[in-house]
Amino acid sequence: MKIPHLRWYVAALLFLATVINYVDRQALSVVAPVLTKELGLTPVAYANVLQAFLWAYTVMYVISGIIVDKWGTRLGLGVFMVWWSVANMLHAFVTSAFQLGVFRFLLGVGESGNFMAATKASSEWFPAKERAFVNGLVNAGAAVGAIVSGPLIVWLYLTYGWRSTFVITGAIGLVWLVAWLYFYHLPHQHPRITSEELAIIEGGEKTAGPAPKIAWRDLLKLRQTWGLFLARFLSSPVWWFYLFWLPKYLVEQRGFTMQQMGMLVWLPYLFADLGSISGGLMSGYLIKHNREVLRARAMVMLPFAAVMPISLLIAFTPSTTVAIVVICIVAFSHMAWMTNLMTVTNDIYPRQIVGSVAGIAAFGNGLGGAVFTSLTGYLVQQFSYDAIFIIMGFLHPAAFLMFRWLVRGPVNLQSREIVQPTVATR
Repeated sequence: MKIPHLRWYVAALLFLATVINYVDRQALSVVAPVLTKELGLTPVAYANVLQAFLWAYTVMYVISGIIVDKWGTRLGLGVFMVWWSVANMLHAFVTSAFQLGVFRFLLGVGESGNFMAATKASSEWFPAKERAFVNGLVNAGAAVGAIVSGPLIVWLYLTYGWRSTFVITGAIGLVWLVAWLYFYHLPHQHPRITSEELAIIEGGEKTAGPAPKIAWRDLLKLRQTWGLFLARFLSSPVWWFYLFWLPKYLVEQRGFTMQQMGMLVWLPYLFADLGSISGGLMSGYLIKHNREVLRARAMVMLPFAAVMPISLLIAFTPSTTVAIVVICIVAFSHMAWMTNLMTVTNDIYPRQIVGSVAGIAAFGNGLGGAVFTSLTGYLVQQFSYDAIFIIMGFLHPAAFLMFRWLVRGPVNLQSREIVQPTVATR
């Protein structure tokens, strides 16, 4: 039996995978105020544990992109889901900071594969005018996972303890795997896709032959690759901070109890969710109205980068309400920005190498997060969180300038040069 609109079932599974990814990732962040006391971790020691995750996550961004290109999206994402789910469950057996670091490292090895597979899946299953929305949906899954994790994990912690919390959250991914293996195949190989939907997916994008082969190291010779890498390196630390440090900030500097934190910590992630969807819809609207694709992405990214210096208010306001409002604005703006930045990879590179290029760009994501996390641990232990908010205010404007300087058009793999952009009509 054929299934109409099958590509949106695929989008739903990618969304759910990202929700699970972030619930597993956030489990430690939410219980951190309790767990760090139980294990006797200082802010610097906690930052070192986070570094174990981030360095594995960063290196695997590149490797997982290559794996997804070679294994295919279906097998690649399935394997990564099993890996990180089991790694998350192992956190239940932690008795020392070293063990916690080891299990965070294993979690980082698996989790980056989710986003490499999602990027490739959006190229395989969606036409250009829908990809930004799908990538926005995936980013929204990250925000939804962060939204759900606050109240869910606090409730699991209060009901079962933090160790059982890791087991329960880790097991969810194994249930998702069954649906993924059933539903996901390449469009032209899928037994349940309609001919009408296949025409929508492939319409106007077939090529006369396969894309020219290009070695991974040759991708580093392209200015577009460096533009995406540096833009991610500069802007991603903002999101990493809010993922890993926001619960601790609310408890330690704003005086929240665990229950209060669990009730409010989801709010910035809700706004991030709205930003993900809004950013994709905005550029998609411009493309439908005959704006050139890359210009449409940049037109949406600019205002959101410009608003980010509002982060400085968080450092100077004594009002918790004002701080939360500003954090919500920053989270919304960051995700609207990131949705479009991530989609540029699909716009300017051939499908056959999207996974590899996305891995290189995302390496900048993890590297920026790792460097900034180390800085955060030092500044929080020696001073306070205020300096962090001041620094974060200027990261997106710098990232936008770097992006516009280096990313000026699609890549022609035959000549390794930029080709002239054309108006998108599909």
